Amino acid sequence: MSMSMSVRLCCRPSISGFKNKRDLLGLELAAYQSSNPMGKWLSGVKKFVPFEGYVKSVKTAARISFPKISSDCKDKESSNFLSHKKMVPYSDPPSTEDVESLYEFFDRSTKLVVLTGAGMSTESGIPDYRSPNGAYSTSFKPITHQEFLRSIKARRRYWARSYAGWRRFTAAQPSTGHIALSSLEKAGHISFMITQNVDRLHHRAGSNPLELHGTVYIVACTNCGFSLPRDLFQDQVKAHNPKWAEAIESLDYDSRSDKSFGMKQRPDGDIEIDEKFWEEDFYIPECQSCQGVLKPDVVFFGDNVPKSRADAAMEAAKRCDAFLVLGSSLMTMSAFRLIKAAREAGAATAIITIGATRADDIVPLKISARVGEILPRLLNAGSLSIPAP
Repeated sequence: MSMSMSVRLCCRPSISGFKNKRDLLGLELAAYQSSNPMGKWLSGVKKFVPFEGYVKSVKTAARISFPKISSDCKDKESSNFLSHKKMVPYSDPPSTEDVESLYEFFDRSTKLVVLTGAGMSTESGIPDYRSPNGAYSTSFKPITHQEFLRSIKARRRYWARSYAGWRRFTAAQPSTGHIALSSLEKAGHISFMITQNVDRLHHRAGSNPLELHGTVYIVACTNCGFSLPRDLFQDQVKAHNPKWAEAIESLDYDSRSDKSFGMKQRPDGDIEIDEKFWEEDFYIPECQSCQGVLKPDVVFFGDNVPKSRADAAMEAAKRCDAFLVLGSSLMTMSAFRLIKAAREAGAATAIITIGATRADDIVPLKISARVGEILPRLLNAGSLSIPAP
């Protein structure tokens, strides 16, 4: 068998400290309410928003479930991984002035839209692409939409690596930033949330964002639109490739170990493994409805955001009175166009992230900080204060 895969504060209230005691952990994906005119992304329903241009319909009645989260929101594997890889770029702790500026931004808004990016997930141990320690720093090139569709070898490589990385990917826990954001949303300080992330950590913290770039938790047919939960797809891969799956699941995920085979976690949930450790005859399950090609419900590079999603995000951006970006460089046009539209419509705009962004020249408030270090400090601030239950 041939082997080949790399599998100003008006009254200046006290704003220091994070004392929120709400138990927001252990939540499953919350349904995006059908009464919301911009929401069509539901949990455990029979229809999902289709891929524009090649997915005709979506038909599944399966409920999506997520791994349980421990009460202290810590996971040894993910926290060790974060410390070993140093995924979050260095940043000085946010100053009192930074927190006050952000407080004022929230306090003055009545229709705040938040857009989150990969900088939220790096704090949970999931790597990004563009930061100094991101995937691009190792010359990694993510798969494109066109490559995935035209090459069976590319699909084998993607799904074998993605299968191998799924256990690590789903072990990641919502960060303090995710939880603080959910608290602010539940308290009515956020009107609408959009995320570029595909990991559903926001959902597990209790939020209901529009997933601009889709999610790896759903797998859909590129021909007929049939979809299924990712966990079910993982089971199918294992059933078709039992020996390979057993070998992968027994590997040591610590990249410093001699048994790691050079594995490196990637931003979309797959694992980089040397080519000799995957098999040419790796079998990929087909669509059970039409035998078509199955693909994660993610907007790959080279593809477009489905029109329904793009329109919903743009409508929210144009109608808001404030637009806040958290943890995104805004390098993708699908994200940059939103903050640009909000600013042109007269909304206040702000960015909290580490490093340069595409919108630095047009946004008046830019704070360099980790989201998980600054957002929790708002929870006891003035009119934003969220009392413990």
